[in-house]
Amino acid sequence: MSRIGEAVCPARLGKGFRFLLTAAWISNVGDGISLAAGPLLVASETRSPALVASAALLQRLPWLLFGLQAGLIADRLNRRLVVVTVDLVRAGVLAMLSFAIFAGSVNVAIVLVAMFLLGAAEVFSDVTTSTLMPMLVAPEDLGIANARLMFGLVTANQLAGPPIGAALFALSRAVPFASQAVFVAFGAILVSRIVVPIGHVPTRAPGRQQIAEGMRWLWAHAPVRTLTITIVSFNVTFGAAWSVLVLYSNERLGLGDIGFGVLTAMSAVGGVVGSWSYRRIEQRVSLADIMRVGLIIETLTHLTLAITTLPAVAMTTLFVFGIHATVWNTTATSVRQRAVPIEFQGRVGSVYMMGVHGGIVVGAAVGGLIASRWGVTGPFWFAFVGSAVILVALWRQLGNIAHADQQA
Repeated sequence: MSRIGEAVCPARLGKGFRFLLTAAWISNVGDGISLAAGPLLVASETRSPALVASAALLQRLPWLLFGLQAGLIADRLNRRLVVVTVDLVRAGVLAMLSFAIFAGSVNVAIVLVAMFLLGAAEVFSDVTTSTLMPMLVAPEDLGIANARLMFGLVTANQLAGPPIGAALFALSRAVPFASQAVFVAFGAILVSRIVVPIGHVPTRAPGRQQIAEGMRWLWAHAPVRTLTITIVSFNVTFGAAWSVLVLYSNERLGLGDIGFGVLTAMSAVGGVVGSWSYRRIEQRVSLADIMRVGLIIETLTHLTLAITTLPAVAMTTLFVFGIHATVWNTTATSVRQRAVPIEFQGRVGSVYMMGVHGGIVVGAAVGGLIASRWGVTGPFWFAFVGSAVILVALWRQLGNIAHADQQA
């Protein structure tokens, strides 16, 4: 068992990281449960497509509304306390939602308000949690540490959580959300036990001034600026293609509901392989090559899906894409955490994560318009051409991004 524990979480990463990792994995199980149970709950309360779609929007909208404020708070206050407080608030909202469902007093308005509050709390939790990592782990170990977090995200949130959530919802509508409340609260308790060895001095300047300082730092640091532009632009192309994946699965590949589930699961399985293999990849391949090869894979993924009509080819492609996605995201996160000073982690990280979510939202809107005009393969052709152009434009800069920490 000691060998297994060392393989999963090497002792050199420290006790604090083990608490953080365990808390993240446990919370991801709860979040994965809600991925299935949330849409099912909304659909059980209304058949309006607009209201069903608005539930997903209300969980992403807080990133655009509160992202900068979340980064500011992470840099101004005790980060561990912020994570614990926000996660306990999330657990409270889930508990109240569960009680309303159990009591039979829930309606679509209550559900949508709960989705928005949970999305807002998640913004503050995610931004602040990401700032704890470089305070707990040495710079050279950030790669494997982020890979282990990514492993939990893929296995618990994307693979295990949704089937469990659907099964619990079939048992009782209130059970999935009560279960998620327990998972989130337990995660908060684990975070409260973390002892942060590397402190940061919270700044006391006016809020707007601090936000402006963070944005100026990001823009002045060329590698981190290019990294942010890269993730935003590639998420626009990604969001465009993935916004119609369910239609593509049905109309282009001829897959039913179960087939679509298998198709999306292939990407998650690839993510498990990529996150678990990250340490070996990092030791054998330069960071610049990881980023370049990864973006080539993403570009060719769009092209392959635009051309093929064979389910086996599409599933294999998504499996490879899943490996790339976890490896590239782990690399990008680690590079950013190494480059950004501790006191700016929250503000710079929030801008980066706002770009991640904003890019997907913009891409989804573009993908919907293209698909309605040119069919379900149109967004994939748009994603291929757009990704290829962006990759050519940024090719030389990717080497600088990979070593952004040297210019911090």
